[in-house]
Amino acid sequence: MTDRSDWSRRLQTDRPHSARVWNYLLGGKDHYPVDSETGDAILRTFPEIAAIARQQRSFLVRAVRFLARDAGINQFLDIGTGLPTANNTHEVAHGIAPESKIVYVDNDPIVLAHSDALLRSTPEGKCAYLDADVRDPQKILTQAARTLDFDRPIGLILLGIMGQVSDDEEPERIVAELIDALPRGSYVALSDGTDTSEKLKVAIEAYNTQSANSYHLRSPERIGSFLQELCLVEPGLVKSADWRPAPGSADIAHDQSHAVGAVGQKLG
Repeated sequence: MTDRSDWSRRLQTDRPHSARVWNYLLGGKDHYPVDSETGDAILRTFPEIAAIARQQRSFLVRAVRFLARDAGINQFLDIGTGLPTANNTHEVAHGIAPESKIVYVDNDPIVLAHSDALLRSTPEGKCAYLDADVRDPQKILTQAARTLDFDRPIGLILLGIMGQVSDDEEPERIVAELIDALPRGSYVALSDGTDTSEKLKVAIEAYNTQSANSYHLRSPERIGSFLQELCLVEPGLVKSADWRPAPGSADIAHDQSHAVGAVGQKLG
């Protein structure tokens, strides 16, 4: 665990951070004025962003529920977890398989400060939190192995995190390293924002000019290429709102959904 004495330096409360802005868009309270101001600026340019934030959380819930209930997964590695809100990975998994083990990974200091809220497990299960960056997959894998059994299938969650990795940082290589370390039968749930809206691109460009970390929208095809070595479960790579929506759910309008998601299994 990182020395908490450096939190004030890492927090950068004068600049917006993605986890805090996302928390604001989801209606949370764990953010600073600069984050809410940035969130409001994005909303003025692209009002649908709040609905997309909620839909991404809904995709996480549905994906984890599928993995725990239908695929029999009881080990999860959630990278880029963000700030705790309703229906976190461990809550959904433990509600189905109380013995589940979950490792959360994030490098945002405010997420670290709230890790105690994430670490509430069932008596049978376990939660752990790693202060690490997705750009260092080997560190993540080494530390996660202290909690997870890499001889049994694992559910890897990559929700909105690869968009924070620039092309120069080789997101394909990072995902490939993570998948390569997973045992056969493991699953990967991945979702990210797409470059399919001009208004969203303008909003994200404005955000990137002032944020401590940038976000990179990509085409649906490029995002799907991260999972090309996996066997995608039905319905494949689709708009997040269309990935196994709950019957009667009030999902956002189809033309407002500018994020795609998929769940794939490692067979080899």
